[in-house]
Amino acid sequence: MNLILDGHKLPWHMDRVEAWERGERIAPVTVDLALTRACNYACTYCYAQLQENQRMSITEDVMAGFLDDCAEIGVLGVSLVSDGESTLSPAFDSTVLGAAERGLSVAVGTNAYLFPRGRASALLPSLDYIRVNMSAGLPARYSGVMGVPETYFHTVVANIRGMVEEKRSRNLGVTIGLQMVLMPELADQILPFAQLAVDLGVDYAIIKHCSDDEDGSLGVDYAQYPELVAALHHAEALSVPETAIIVKWSKIEHTNRMYRRCYGPPFIIQMSGSGLVAPCGFLFNERYKKFHIGNICDQRFKAIWESDRYWEVMEYLASAEYDARRMCGSLCLQHSVNTALDRHRRGEKLQEATGERPRHVNFL
Repeated sequence: MNLILDGHKLPWHMDRVEAWERGERIAPVTVDLALTRACNYACTYCYAQLQENQRMSITEDVMAGFLDDCAEIGVLGVSLVSDGESTLSPAFDSTVLGAAERGLSVAVGTNAYLFPRGRASALLPSLDYIRVNMSAGLPARYSGVMGVPETYFHTVVANIRGMVEEKRSRNLGVTIGLQMVLMPELADQILPFAQLAVDLGVDYAIIKHCSDDEDGSLGVDYAQYPELVAALHHAEALSVPETAIIVKWSKIEHTNRMYRRCYGPPFIIQMSGSGLVAPCGFLFNERYKKFHIGNICDQRFKAIWESDRYWEVMEYLASAEYDARRMCGSLCLQHSVNTALDRHRRGEKLQEATGERPRHVNFL
């Protein structure tokens, strides 16, 4: 399986890179959003707790208009991840099915507590991938880090088994993955997590760093990550043909940005479960209101994308007035895209891809 989980897929979208270079107003390749700010978990590492903004309700009608606009302006992929547990939303099932019906690639990040076999049977055929956030491999530690009773662990494991069985029995194209958000104090869960992924037969399990804001509100000690390297290599060695264990080395080993300007949001933009459109999740909080562009609950996404306000924010982030090294939190969704576009602007030109298209190509 050709997966790129620690990098970017810009070489497969050079038409958009070239249009961006010409100063054209490009549609995002990927829009990452949640359908609600609510969550049924209380994860200790959750960045969403730092993202509070004025909440509005994203309804099925709102999402139908949003998906119509995405298809019309040229968005290619919609990922339901962002800052809430989208499976809680009454609009979740219709959004997944509606996105696929409109020809959009659609993906989901979830804790999977509300994803039983019946829901999996109905929705997996429409998904490019589903990624289950599961930052521990043992019930007691899962309970502690994810803020739920131990029984939730067993429910989620059963739900993942159901997904895998649905995929295999129906030969579905969906990719099923697990994700561990690794805080240094979870070092003892690296190997149990990897082994659980192998035992469940998912396609991959990824271990990534924990993002903190510029004030260090979550208290992540990035200096401890080098001490975890041996265990992470051991985890990768547990990979089998059916299940790849993948470490996001680019962020675990390099927690500092080398670029100043933020070029990524025109290509991959994020939206809050409140309906807020902002460049990225780091800027959802009300204190960053000067970066807030609009809300799909009271304005169509196409109108927001076409507005001068949208492009004024994008231009400011890409200007000499903005310095991502000191004005952003620790390594973001757009980090790999930003790194590549910064190098591109400095002369290390991106080249159009000629090899095999990777899976999930519309999710940068």
